[in-house]
Amino acid sequence: MLALFHLSPVLLVTAMLVVLRRPPVHAAIAGTLLVVVLWLAGAADAWHLGSLVAAAQDTAVLFASTAFVIVPGLAFVIFIERLGVNLALSQWVRSLGLRRGDQVAFIVLGLAPLLEAMTGFGVSLIATVPLMLSLFERRVALRIALTGMAIMPWGTLGLASVIGASLAHLDAAALASTSALTSAPVFFALSAMALYLAGVRESREWRALGVFWLLFVGVLYSASRWLGPEVAGVAAGLVTAVAVLSAGLWRLRRSDSERGAVQWPRQAWPYLLLIVFIVALKMLWTITAWQDSWIVQGAQVTWKPLASPGVALVLVLIGLGFHTRNAPRQTVPDVRMPAALAARAKRPLLTIFFFLAMSQMMVKAGFLAGLMQLLAGLSPTAATSLVALFGALSGYMTGSNVGGNAIFMPAIAMLPEPSRLLLAAVQNSAAGHAALGSLSIVMLILGLAKTQATEEGDLVRFGFALVCLNTALVALGAGLLSGWFG
Repeated sequence: MLALFHLSPVLLVTAMLVVLRRPPVHAAIAGTLLVVVLWLAGAADAWHLGSLVAAAQDTAVLFASTAFVIVPGLAFVIFIERLGVNLALSQWVRSLGLRRGDQVAFIVLGLAPLLEAMTGFGVSLIATVPLMLSLFERRVALRIALTGMAIMPWGTLGLASVIGASLAHLDAAALASTSALTSAPVFFALSAMALYLAGVRESREWRALGVFWLLFVGVLYSASRWLGPEVAGVAAGLVTAVAVLSAGLWRLRRSDSERGAVQWPRQAWPYLLLIVFIVALKMLWTITAWQDSWIVQGAQVTWKPLASPGVALVLVLIGLGFHTRNAPRQTVPDVRMPAALAARAKRPLLTIFFFLAMSQMMVKAGFLAGLMQLLAGLSPTAATSLVALFGALSGYMTGSNVGGNAIFMPAIAMLPEPSRLLLAAVQNSAAGHAALGSLSIVMLILGLAKTQATEEGDLVRFGFALVCLNTALVALGAGLLSGWFG
């Protein structure tokens, strides 16, 4: 009963988002204020100035590490929209002439995860929704677009895994690679669902999907473990996209005159430049360890700004700035970048800040001790199932895997060492997949597709069903892994 009382800020956030349908930023502020009131009233550990300062320090460090990726990431999104990059990508995929099964696998296991891993914020939908609408019947297209979106929880260059690892006091590469395994059943089930929705029934297409799924999971796991979460999603999407494209075009036995369409569209050079910078910086970090020369220290968390993927994004933005400055005026709309960036970044940054503040105060005041004791007293199967449920709830209600991890990952940090990594991976995966099937993503799809009211209700229900399915699949994946970790 005491644990439920200590979780009342989380319950308040849930009620405001799910029942009252308030914006996430309002819910985050309300949850933070309730924590402050309860702490001052003596509902948890005794209030100390030192505890408050520690919470403020860790909140500031975590928020800075998040903002350093989100702000340049959103600026990158604005640039590629102005340059028509994703429209060029959609036209290019349509011109390839792939068979239906190849098209689905290329998009949901290749192109969509690749774009989402590089940018986050649902940017991949800008390319995939118009593409799906041109390839499939409208209702099917919208469902496949949402299914493909919910596959990749490694958005924004693995930011959620990096922040989650800091909150749980784990190595980011270990958390990301374990999350790749707990998410493996989701990758297969959702790609199979997309193939079924597209009407593909040939057995060889389903066998090919199994091969591409194994390739995707293998690359995601390997890149997460040995290269880090920043490049893992990009590598998995890119390698799988190339494999699907190569296999599909080989089967088509295209003539030499048709092969010209296979060339990567020149308008998409910002994505290629971002990949080059990410890989080059990763190699530089490995060789020189220069990222260790600047470490920002909080009370319990640390941040290495020079190791952040925000560095690669800033470098690409510099290149884009020079490109647009020299471009003809009619090809680049006169949009005020600071105003556009402020309009997009304000709400997500405020939301994440208050969720981080709420979680850090709950940790420092002892609010999460009851939840930790509850998890520690459960069997491994029950614990993984409960964490998957909590993770999905946090991701779905915040619409962000970073925000979801901010709520419950600190409680996992208090668990014993043997079970912490697996449960943190369950939280990371469940929150990520649920966030990408949340109402904010559904609304983005509906806006891009200019849908009717009847379509809105149908897609919202379908998205919620996907979240429930993904949560069960993450718990299943964790259950299969629990014997190995045990």
